[in-house]
Amino acid sequence: MDAAQLHRLGRRLIELSAEVTGEVGDVALGAAEMVILEDAMKYPDSPIRDIQHRTGFAQSHVSAVIARLRSLGALETVADPGDGRRTLVRVAPGALRAMQGRGARDAVPALAAALHDEAAARRVTALLDELAGILL
Repeated sequence: MDAAQLHRLGRRLIELSAEVTGEVGDVALGAAEMVILEDAMKYPDSPIRDIQHRTGFAQSHVSAVIARLRSLGALETVADPGDGRRTLVRVAPGALRAMQGRGARDAVPALAAALHDEAAARRVTALLDELAGILL
């Protein structure tokens, strides 16, 4: 596998994961919103500047995305008790519960639909479980 194949595979897996975790009524999030939301999950109570450094987005973009995610109820912001000039970002408790529920959805139906073959979907799932065990 070369770098281009790896990149295409990663993009396809992201598309499939979005199909599994999204459903009618779910709010559609853009790529930057997903990256920032995932960062806030991994690093709760982070200052915006830290999120900006980890994600590589411009600070103005990070601030705009955080404002949108706040308006959707996905993120909360609070003043840093150690430095009132800084804003700390965390995932809102209700959003965290919703994301955990979405993350627990079975991937086999989406894979079966994409592959038009449930047996192949179960094999792919087993291979992805093995790969996740190695890489994660």
